Amino acid sequence: MKKFGKIDILVNNAAYQRKAEKGDREASIEKMDYDSVLYTFKTNIISMFSLVRYALPHMKEGGSIINSGSIQAYKPGPPILDYACTKGAIVSFTKGLAQEVINKGIRVNCVAPGPIWTPLVQASFDKEKQSKFGENTPLKRPGQPVEVAPAFVFLASDEASYINAEILGVTGGGILG
Repeated sequence: MKKFGKIDILVNNAAYQRKAEKGDREASIEKMDYDSVLYTFKTNIISMFSLVRYALPHMKEGGSIINSGSIQAYKPGPPILDYACTKGAIVSFTKGLAQEVINKGIRVNCVAPGPIWTPLVQASFDKEKQSKFGENTPLKRPGQPVEVAPAFVFLASDEASYINAEILGVTGGGILG
């Protein structure tokens, strides 16, 4: 704020996904630790509320808020149900916030990647799961962060000035919705 006097772009990209243990494919909600679920919600969605509340007074017409969602919002996996639920909340947050701030000339959109090879994957899954990560996509592989970045750049750009309240999937051919 001292250097530029305003915020042009806010990217909400924090995420936490608990480690899926071996055999967790059959994990049930009864096995999910309450504190871990709460931490997932605080990190993945509550933090967005806080950041937006801070940033909005410093944003002007033409500003852009871009949230990080996930294909998990549309195709939730049982072992990471808490994570998937937060990503569904991010979709709703994006669409609702977009309607609220459009009168200020600020756009709100979401990039919903998946599966993308990031440190989160390595921290969340065992070696066996990692070796198969992304093979269920039509492209038969995980995406790389460099393949997701252009979606954020586009939504932040003037070329996307007529795009608001949208969810842009970067999913290797997986279908959102």
